[in-house]
Amino acid sequence: MPVSPLGREIDRVDGRSKVTGVAQYAADHPVTDVAYAYVVTSTIAKGRIARMDTAAAVAAPGVLAVFNPDRNLGFRPPPAGSQALTVENYLPLQDREVRYYGQAIAVVVAETFEQARDAAALIATTYETASPRLSLEAHSPGVTPPLPPTVGPAAVTVLAPGVDSIDAALAASDLVVQATFHQPVQHHVAMEPHAAVAQWNEARTEVTVWTGSQSPMVAAQLLADRLNLPLQAVRVICTYTGGGFGSRVWTWNDSILAAGAAYQLGRPVKLVMTREQVFTMVGHRGQINHTVRLGASRAGVLQAVSHDSDAEVPAVGGWPMLPATDTTDSLYKTPNLHIRQRFVTLDMPPTWAMRGPNEAPGAFALETLMDEIAVRAGIDPVEVRLRNYADVSPRTGKAFSSKHLRDCYRIGARRFGWSARRAEPRSRTDGQWLIGMGMATAIYPGNRMPVNASVELRDDDTAIVSTATSDMGTGALTVIAIVGADQLGIPLRKVTPRLGDSKLPPGATAAGSAATSSTVPSVVAAAEGAIAELRRLAVTEPASPWHGADPAYVTYADGRLSGAGRTMTFGRLLAALGRKSLLVDRQTALAPETIAQYEFHSFGAHFCEVRVNRFTGEPRVSRFTTVVDAGRVVNAQAARGQIVGGVIFGIGQALLEKNPLETATGRLAASNMADYMVPVNADVPDIDVHLLSEPDPNVGALGTRGLGELGAVGSAAAIGNAIYNATGIRRYDLPITLDKLLP
Repeated sequence: MPVSPLGREIDRVDGRSKVTGVAQYAADHPVTDVAYAYVVTSTIAKGRIARMDTAAAVAAPGVLAVFNPDRNLGFRPPPAGSQALTVENYLPLQDREVRYYGQAIAVVVAETFEQARDAAALIATTYETASPRLSLEAHSPGVTPPLPPTVGPAAVTVLAPGVDSIDAALAASDLVVQATFHQPVQHHVAMEPHAAVAQWNEARTEVTVWTGSQSPMVAAQLLADRLNLPLQAVRVICTYTGGGFGSRVWTWNDSILAAGAAYQLGRPVKLVMTREQVFTMVGHRGQINHTVRLGASRAGVLQAVSHDSDAEVPAVGGWPMLPATDTTDSLYKTPNLHIRQRFVTLDMPPTWAMRGPNEAPGAFALETLMDEIAVRAGIDPVEVRLRNYADVSPRTGKAFSSKHLRDCYRIGARRFGWSARRAEPRSRTDGQWLIGMGMATAIYPGNRMPVNASVELRDDDTAIVSTATSDMGTGALTVIAIVGADQLGIPLRKVTPRLGDSKLPPGATAAGSAATSSTVPSVVAAAEGAIAELRRLAVTEPASPWHGADPAYVTYADGRLSGAGRTMTFGRLLAALGRKSLLVDRQTALAPETIAQYEFHSFGAHFCEVRVNRFTGEPRVSRFTTVVDAGRVVNAQAARGQIVGGVIFGIGQALLEKNPLETATGRLAASNMADYMVPVNADVPDIDVHLLSEPDPNVGALGTRGLGELGAVGSAAAIGNAIYNATGIRRYDLPITLDKLLP
C-alpha cells in the first residue's frame, strides 16, 4: 500500500527539468524559419503621431516588414457578446493616438533579433502632443464606480442603531487614530520577460501561440477575438512560465502583435519584450492614496472603522484597485463601518493586479493603525487584535467557512518569541542598531471558480491528470499529481500531470490564490468518476473476470480491483478489455447555497524583527515568522515556499519598491532592473513558516484554500510596525527608505 503524498514535503515533479535547463519557456520553443519582432514604443504620454518615417528601417539589412498605423495588422474589436476579458481598451497599431509613454506604436520584423532591434532604432517619429493627466493628487477625488456583484460594492456604510454617521461614531470614540497612506507605482518583475512565438498552419486558419500565461483559455479567447477566429482555431501553450504575480492573467501585446505579424508574413514570429518594455506594456500596481480612521474604546475595542481611497485607473484600462475590499470590510468586528473606494483616471500605462492586489496596500494601512490603537491604549498588539476578533463578516454578517486565526496568533507569538518585545520604542539596542518587533494580520479571499479536470487511467498502471491551468513556478503541476496519486492510491511517480495548454479541460486561472482550491475538487471528482467507471466496466464487459458480478462485490483500493477471490490492477483490467485507457472529465464548483451562507477567506499572522541603524537610518529585517490558516495543505514544501515568497514581496513593498513618475514626460523613470529595487538575498532573513493545515469543511473536497498571495498581505505592515517599535518613527508613505528614518 503506497503512502499518500498528500500534505507531505514533496519535491516538484518538474524540478529536474528546470534545474537542468530542459524546461522550455515561451521564447525557447524551437520553430523552423522563425522571424524576430521588435516593438517601437512612444516617447510622449499623450497626443498623436504626426509622422513616422520608416524608410530607413524598411531598407535595413534583414528587415521583412515594418508594421505601424500606416501598415497595420488588421485587428478587430471583440465581437458583440464576447466574454474575453481584456485590459487595454484599444487595438495596437490601429490608430495614431498615443495614450501613455511606452505604448507600442510600431513593430519591426527581421531575420534576426539584432537586425530587428537595430532597424527599430532608425524609425523617426514626430508627435502632436497634448497635456496628460499624471497627478493622482491633482485629479482626486475620483469617481466611485458601480461594481459587479461578485466583486462587491465600492462604497459601504454600516451603522449601529442610533448612530447618524461614521463621523459621529468616530467622535464618540475614546481613542481615534487616522492617517493618509501613499503607495507609489510598483511592478511584478517576473523573472521571465513577456514573450510569444506565434505559428499558423499552412492555410492560415489556425494559430498556435507559445507564451507565458496565467490563463491559457482566456489568452486563447482574446486572441481569437483579435484575429477574428473561432475559439477552436487558437491554441495557447505555456508549459513553463517564469513567474507572473498577476502580470500574465490576461494577454498583452506581445502575443497579439506576434500572432498578427505571423499571419501577415506567412511564417512564425517570435517577439520578446525588452525589460524596460515589460515595465510599461504589461501593467503595474497603480499608485494609491487612502485615508483610514479608527475609533476605539480605552480598552482598544473598535467602535468605528472608516476607509476612503483614491486609486489610479489609466484611461486605457486596467485593474480597479479596491484596498478596503477583503481587508477593512472583513478583518475586525466593528458596529460602525464606512468604506468609499474611488478611481482616478490618468494617462498612464495600464494597471493590473499584482500579488495581493487590493489586500497588500489595504492591509498596510489598516494594520499600521491597529498598531497605533495598541500604542495609544497601552495594550499588546496581539491582544488588541484578539479583542476585535471577527467570527462573522463585518460587512455581510455571514459566518466564515473556517477560521483559525486565533491559533495563528498564539502559535506565531510562541515560535517568534513575542514575549521578549518591549513596548517602549528605542528600548532595545545592539551597538549602533535599534531593534524593534512588530506584527500584523494577513487575510486573503478563499476564491474558487468552476473548473474541469480529467483523469486518464492507462493500461500500464499509470495515470494522467490534466487541466488547463498554469504553473508559474507555484507548484501546480506537483499539486495535481499529488491529488491524483492520493485519490487513485498509486505512487506519485506513476502520475503524469498535464497543464498549460488551452486544449486541455477548461481549468482555473492561476490568479487570486484560486488555482489549487478550484482544481483539487475537480481532480478528486474525476478520480472518483474514473474508479466508478472502472468498476462498472469490470462487471459489464464480457472480457472481464468479474463479468456479471454484483457491482457491490467489486472494490477498488490502491490501484487494484478486488472481489470474488480475485485481484487485478486497473492496468491489467484495461488490457484484458482491449482498452489502452479510460478517460473521465469532471467539473466542480461551489454550490450557490454554500456561497450564500459563508464568507471564504484564508488567514495568517506575521511577526517581524527589524534592526535600524541609529546613525544612517538603514532598516534591516532580521527575523520573520508567519503562521498560516489556509485549509488543508496539499504540498507542504511548495506551500511554505509560496508564503516565503509572499513575505519577500512584503519586504519589497515596505522597504524598496518604487517607480517614480517624471511628471514632465509621463515616463516611469525606474523601468529597469538597475533602478527598480527588489529584495535580493542580502535583504531576506530566515523566514519561519508554520502551516496549520486545518481542512475547511465547506470549501470542497479535501478542504483546501488558496495561500499563494497570503504572505504578501500584512507583511509590509509588520515591518513598518517593527520599525516604529525600534525607532519611534511612524511612516505612512511607502517604501520606508533610510532617508525617512534619519533622526
